[in-house]
Amino acid sequence: MKQVKVASIKTNFIYNTAYQIMAIVVPLITTPYLSRVLGAEYIGIFSYAFSVVYYFGLFAMLGVNNYGNRSIAAIRDDEDARSKTFWSIYFFQIVTSLMMFVLYVMYIAILCDDKTIGWIMIPYIISCGLDINWFFFGIEQFKLTTIRNIFIKIFSIVGIFIFVKKPTDVYLYALIYVLSQFLSQVILWVSIGKYVRKCKIHFSDITQHIKPNIILFIPLLAISLYKIMDKIMLGAIVSKVEVGYYESSERVIQVPVALINSLGTVMLPRISNLIANNERKQSEKYLRKSISFAMFLSFSMGFGIMAVAKEFVPVFYGQGFEKCVLIFQVLLPSCFFLAFANVIRTQYLIPNKMDKEFTVSIITGAMVNFTINLILIPKFASIGAGVGTLCAEASVCLMQCTFVRKKVNLRQYLIDICPFFIAGLVMYFSLQNIVLKNNGLVAIAIKIFLGIVIYGIVLAMYVLIQKSGRNR
Repeated sequence: MKQVKVASIKTNFIYNTAYQIMAIVVPLITTPYLSRVLGAEYIGIFSYAFSVVYYFGLFAMLGVNNYGNRSIAAIRDDEDARSKTFWSIYFFQIVTSLMMFVLYVMYIAILCDDKTIGWIMIPYIISCGLDINWFFFGIEQFKLTTIRNIFIKIFSIVGIFIFVKKPTDVYLYALIYVLSQFLSQVILWVSIGKYVRKCKIHFSDITQHIKPNIILFIPLLAISLYKIMDKIMLGAIVSKVEVGYYESSERVIQVPVALINSLGTVMLPRISNLIANNERKQSEKYLRKSISFAMFLSFSMGFGIMAVAKEFVPVFYGQGFEKCVLIFQVLLPSCFFLAFANVIRTQYLIPNKMDKEFTVSIITGAMVNFTINLILIPKFASIGAGVGTLCAEASVCLMQCTFVRKKVNLRQYLIDICPFFIAGLVMYFSLQNIVLKNNGLVAIAIKIFLGIVIYGIVLAMYVLIQKSGRNR
């Protein structure tokens, strides 16, 4: 029996974090350029078009990413079971992807107001049909996916700087974006033969995946309501310019979120495998450590970005994006709730197959978000959308904590993360009251340095107080 060699959690986290850092660096390099070349309106046109095609891609994949990851992780050391599970899930994915491809073509022909950018987005739907990231995540082969993704990101950066020179080049930008998605999926198929073999699949092998996929798809659809629907509602109710402001702000906010998601991506297959082998005590240890680490990252980076927003926005985006400063203050606190909920979701709810509870929490968040958006977007535009996202993330976190309150020691987790919250809060208010004569990059660099010092000093003081209390 051919087994998969699995790297340590630290190694996998380093690989996945390397990719996430690349995912962070790319927007930091390209966003200032694109905001100046395309402007808020044309960024909004791209964002609106991608938000629409994203929904078709979402239905093409259904719940395959989480379901496939979990299913493969549970039987990763059995080559026969691994191969059969892969092909049966993938054939299911192909069927749904073909259906969405046909529906998207119909959408372009009948409803799309900008058919050019609509047709350009076609490779994204095809890439969803080829997407087998879930398999490689399930067998914890993060080195391969990391190297591939870094290569694709470099390809995107080079393409943007060479071909995107004026606002109407938004079509070239869209093409570069979706082609990079397409190529990233094609590359993985080169290595699939090392891990699975050909095997006969029956119709019943495919249909058994329908129900669990749909169950895990419902929360993904609900999540999209407050991740993507915000932009569609902004574009439909207000203007593409407001979508541009919101999209530009969200790209920077993805910095702390990306590192948090990296942790969840690495831990989901490992925890699923531990639970499948009845090693629950070890999974609980990972859960507590992960929550502390996730909140350390989210509080430090979230409060830090909020504190330097006034200096950061003019330098990063250029003129015309001043509204992003306020959007930052509204949107960034959502990453605190997202971080806590992400660990609970990926390291407890999904591995323990608490899919219904996961679904209920996400649907609650979607309802909260949609309701607040309807009320606030017409009056407050992108600021209203930000409030909706913040309230949605808070409600999802609260619901997921409610479901696990009797099974995990939430009180201890909250005690563990209090120092990080206090340190972040002290850092934020300290930096807000510091006025520098220097402008631009110098001011940002000084504030970042001071922020790190303040955050570190507060945590060091907490450790010293804890030690002195123990010695008494």
